Parts: sequence; C-alpha cells; structure tokens
Amino acid sequence: MRKFLFGLMTVLLVVVLAACSSEDKKNDEKSSAKKDQTITFGVTPWTSTVPPTKIARLILEDMGYKVKETNADVSSIYIGLSRGDINVYMDSWMPSHEVHLEKYKGKVEDTAISFSGAASGLVVPTYMEDINSIEDLKGKEDLFNNEIYGVEAGGNAAKIIDSLIEGYGLDMKQVNSSEGGMIAQGRRQIEQKKPVVFYGWRPHTMFNKMDIKVIEDPKGYFSIPDIHVITNAGLKEEAPEAYEFLSNWSIDIDDLEAMIVAIEDGAEPEDVAREWIDNNQDKVNEMIGK
Repeated sequence: MRKFLFGLMTVLLVVVLAACSSEDKKNDEKSSAKKDQTITFGVTPWTSTVPPTKIARLILEDMGYKVKETNADVSSIYIGLSRGDINVYMDSWMPSHEVHLEKYKGKVEDTAISFSGAASGLVVPTYMEDINSIEDLKGKEDLFNNEIYGVEAGGNAAKIIDSLIEGYGLDMKQVNSSEGGMIAQGRRQIEQKKPVVFYGWRPHTMFNKMDIKVIEDPKGYFSIPDIHVITNAGLKEEAPEAYEFLSNWSIDIDDLEAMIVAIEDGAEPEDVAREWIDNNQDKVNEMIGK
C-alpha cells in the first residue's frame, strides 16, 4: 500500500512539474514575442496628444513591448493606421475625425474613448457677464473692434468660424494667426480687462492660465467632442494584451490639463507621464487587466 501511495504521489508530482514547465514555457514565449514586437504611435503636434501617448508608451514598455513614436499630421496618421505602419493614435477628436474612420473602414478601429468633457468654440473672459452665447455678440461687435481671433487660416476651426460669422449675421471678421499668437493676443486684452473673443478648446492650458469661458453656440456650428483611441484593425490579433490595455484606456480631462501645464512649464513629458502612472496604479492595473 505504501509503495502504491508513493508511486501515485510521484506520478502526481511529475504531472504538476510538467504543467508548471509548460506554463512557464508559454509565458516565456509570450514575453519573447513582446520583445520582438514594436508598437508605433502616431503623434500629432497638439498639446493634448503628448501626455496620453507618453503614459500609454511607458505602460506598454513596462508590459514588455518595444514602442516608438511617429510625428505627423492627422491625415497622415490615419493613412499610416490604415496601412499598419502606425498601430495606435491616442487623440482622435470625434465627430470631426469620423470622415477618416469612414474612409478607412475595415482598416482602422475605434478602440476606446480616451476622455470626455472636451469643448471647442468661441471664448470670452468671465468678467464679460453679459456675453454667454454667440447670439449675445450681435449688436455689440464694436466692443470687440469687430474682430474674432482664430488659429491658422484654412484649418477646420477657421472654416467653422467664418461660417459662424455669416450664419449668426455678425459684423465681425476673423483675424487668423498661430495658436500661440492668438492666445497671446487674448491674454493681452484680458490683462487690460478689455473685451475679447477668440477660439478656444479643452483640454488646453488656456483654461488654467486665463479666466475664460466657452460661450454657447445655439446654432451648433461647434460640436461637443469626445476624444477616442484609434488602432490599426490588425492590432487585436497581433498584440492582444496591448489591444486589451488600449481598449480599457481612459484618462480624466483635469489630469490631462494639469500634465499639459507641467510640460509647458518645463517638465519632461516622460517624467510627467511616469508620475501619473505612479499616482494611478490601481487604474493602470485595471486597464491592463490585473
């Protein structure tokens, strides 16, 4: 009887060891596959793109993946996503970018909502208590020297503002410049407590550094956006663990704006991203499925 029990225990031990060895081998193979796999992020030259990209990059590197970044405009990023040259884009503004999803249907995937609470439209200083809607500008255009400050001519926002001026029947013209130039002009006017109206959007440090408000747009020229994570359609099969993490991705807009401020004030983006990860480890574990 003792010999039988001993033999049975020996067999069970061998089976357990074999199972452990097999599991270890599978884990080693998964780890090796990750080390051989590079995930490429598309990065647009927008302040809102950097923190989510850096955070996601560091998390994926912690998971064992190689990661690189490709800087490009949004149209080029979608071309790269459709070809598989780019795997991930963290800052797609919907519904503005729906045209790209439709164009590359079946080749790109709307994977997750990165954050809500974004906004875009015309902004004025909060001390202008009587201006809460674009309709309130009518008849008061001369207060603003008949000018609306906007970003570069030819862009989507500039086109919307030109249509808005016509649609609301405003006696105003759009003055276009760079993002920095527009914000500098708005800040100068606000520092002197003068009336000013310009284009604004969240997330952006302008809302941290200036006391401004987005005014209502009853005619709906500016949509209320959600920001999405977009991936190449093949990522789900090629890197399932990375895809699972990205499909669970989300970030708070207030956290994002605080990181943008820190980066603009001189902090290294990677340091800001690592600090967020350290302070949000429970959320990170939830996103990676731990």
